Amino acid sequence: MSPTWGGVLEEIQESAAAHNGVPLLDQIRRKHIAALHAYTGRNVILYASRWVQGMVTDSQAISIVDEDVHGLMEVVNGLKREAALDLILHSPGGSPDAAEMMVHYLRQKFDNIRVIVPQAAMSAATMLSCAADEIVMGAHSSLGPIDPQLITPMGAIPAQAILQQFERALNECADPKKLGAWAPMLPQYGPALLAQCENASGLAAELVATWLERWMFKGMPDAKTRAEKIALKLADHGSFKSHGRPVHRELARTLGFVVRDLEADQELQDKVLSVFHATMHVFSMNPSAAKLIENQRDRAFVKHQFLPMQQMQMQMIPTPPAPAAR
Repeated sequence: MSPTWGGVLEEIQESAAAHNGVPLLDQIRRKHIAALHAYTGRNVILYASRWVQGMVTDSQAISIVDEDVHGLMEVVNGLKREAALDLILHSPGGSPDAAEMMVHYLRQKFDNIRVIVPQAAMSAATMLSCAADEIVMGAHSSLGPIDPQLITPMGAIPAQAILQQFERALNECADPKKLGAWAPMLPQYGPALLAQCENASGLAAELVATWLERWMFKGMPDAKTRAEKIALKLADHGSFKSHGRPVHRELARTLGFVVRDLEADQELQDKVLSVFHATMHVFSMNPSAAKLIENQRDRAFVKHQFLPMQQMQMQMIPTPPAPAAR
């Protein structure tokens, strides 16, 4: 069986053909998680959400939230601490506070944590990655900026962008000709908004710097300086200009991260990608599945989202793409 997207899909289709049209999605995914554990000898926890598949009716269901600590408690139960942990992480991010709770919990349970990013771990998921001893990334993998986003009636807005806009307003309002243009916008800056923005920006950088220094850069003579440099860079909205900007493997190394190439161990790559593709097929074939937290012992915490009936109409077994012309 090929570890590619199409190869795992073929495995799923064969299981459906042998079981009256019912694909064995859970069994196949769990088989691949167990195979990864057997190869590395390390505990495996999969944390993945459906954010790249679309059809998301509840953004909280796919985000890093406080509830995820309960999911981790479920799957950590019974695992051996001395065996270390591989955390397969695929997430758009979410609450920095929730990420801090998850890091605190996992670091009490495991002395060594390796974060494996099969595609993308953005925002608060990047923060989680910064609490690892090392990060494993492929040529296709990415982390992201950690500048906090404030949820407003107009959507998610970078906290630093609000601070920059206010600073610009202060400068331009000194000119009476420009005051009229700013007057309708200034009332949106409530008494606590600017302080919230400053505190949120400071917290993200502080947490990441602390975690990097304590674990990834442990024992390095320049650990503190190196950690603070990375944290400030990732938290700088003005540098990345977009909260969704990818930090690919080469850039992560340039910033100073300890990054291992997924391709350096072909067997590891095959097993990790088999787990990942099996998980992505679950999200594609089951539109209510929003998040999976699971270990190698088949213990799982599954988050579902509510879907209107019309969105439930979809083909359960998608047809694989036709082979490319030769």
